[in-house]
Amino acid sequence: MAESITVARPYTKAAFETALAQGDLGSWSEFLNMAAAVVADPSLALVLDNPELTAAKKAQLVTDVVNGSHPVSQQAQNFLNLLAENKRLSLLPEVSNLYETLKANQEQSIDVSIVSAFDLGNEQQDKLTQALNAMLSREINITSTTDASLLGGVIVYAGDLVIDGSVKGKLSKLAEAMNA
Repeated sequence: MAESITVARPYTKAAFETALAQGDLGSWSEFLNMAAAVVADPSLALVLDNPELTAAKKAQLVTDVVNGSHPVSQQAQNFLNLLAENKRLSLLPEVSNLYETLKANQEQSIDVSIVSAFDLGNEQQDKLTQALNAMLSREINITSTTDASLLGGVIVYAGDLVIDGSVKGKLSKLAEAMNA
C-alpha cells in the first residue's frame, strides 16, 4: 500500500498542478473520482489487465466510460494516456485520494466526521463546527453518524486528528490507567 502511494504522488502532483493552473480543481476532482471507480470495478479491471490491449486502448476505454457521465478534457485524456503507457492505471484510486487531500489543503477546508452516541441537533453541530473551525483554522465540512455503543459524548475525525470525547473512550483510558 505504501509503495503504491509513493508511486502515485508524482502523478497526483502533476494532475493537481494542471488543475490549479486551469483553475479547475472541482472538475479534475470529479474526473479522478470517476476514473478511480472505473479501474476499481472488478469487471473492467479484468479487461484492463488484458495484455493484448495497447496502452492507448486501455486509456481510451477508461475515457469512454468516464465520458459517459463527465466530459473528459484533452489534458485529462493525456493524463490517462501517460498512466496507461507507464502501466499505472491501477494507481487511479490512490491518485484520487491524494488529489482530494491537496485540493482540501488548497481550499483551506477539511472534511470532519463526527460519531456521537445520540443524534446531534443543529445547534450542537454549529457549536462543534465553530470550535473546530477555530482550532483547525479551516472551513469545516461535517458529516455525523450515531453509534449507541459510545454511551455518550463524541469522537471527531479530522484527517489525521482524532479527538475521542466519548464515555466509552474515557472508560477505556481509565481501565488502562488502573491496569498499569
